[in-house]
Amino acid sequence: MLFDTHTHMDAVQFEEDREQAMQRALDAGVSKILNIGFNRETIPTTMKLAEQYEEVYAAVGWHPQDAVTMREGDLEWIEELCSHPKVVAIGEIGLDYYWDTSPKDVQQRVFREQIRLARKLNKPIVIHNRDAHHDVVTILREERAEEVGGVMHCYSGSWEIAKQCLDMNFYISFGGPVTFKNAKQPKEVLAQVPLDRLLVETDAPYLTPHPHRGKRNETGYVTLVAEAAAQIKGISYEELARITMQNGCKLFGIS
Repeated sequence: MLFDTHTHMDAVQFEEDREQAMQRALDAGVSKILNIGFNRETIPTTMKLAEQYEEVYAAVGWHPQDAVTMREGDLEWIEELCSHPKVVAIGEIGLDYYWDTSPKDVQQRVFREQIRLARKLNKPIVIHNRDAHHDVVTILREERAEEVGGVMHCYSGSWEIAKQCLDMNFYISFGGPVTFKNAKQPKEVLAQVPLDRLLVETDAPYLTPHPHRGKRNETGYVTLVAEAAAQIKGISYEELARITMQNGCKLFGIS
């Protein structure tokens, strides 16, 4: 049984066949799913999905690309939702210096505020980091994020950065790119991440794994990520599935 620790099955890309896509995931052996609500539009749809499906849990937070849209009262909204039994993390939060949609200073302020909220509520955090490795690690350290830990979602950085994140009580999660032939760095980092800190995900509908690359991703394809990860680690698929399920449940406090 697999845990897809990061997906967006509430996305508009699934409007035509969401129920069928969810059933395909269950049929593939995916028994736990963390869906991510990351702005004003996707937080309610994520909550709806978590209440509809027993297998789905929710993370709620404000994405760095949307940081500029965060208004007074939104942080309190996230705090209120964190009392829901299916909300197991705050995220995805972090920094994104690739897309020029929110000023860096705004992203950093919103990131810090949400880490502080996570520490107040004792919730793990789900980190989005694109082209901002140094600043992400610096802010995590300055805001004492190791007190709650979390996951570096769809990790794409170096082993040096990964080591710093591991030292701060974070798990490292890998998605579709580890199945790509030319993805040298993610594979090298995955090989070095301790098994007890490893997670797998899809980030559906994005980052579709081989051999479906170029098409819409869905949470059932986490099996392809797990197969690649097992091969890189030199263990069986079943063992990889068992370990990553155990890790995900431990991190997110799921029995």
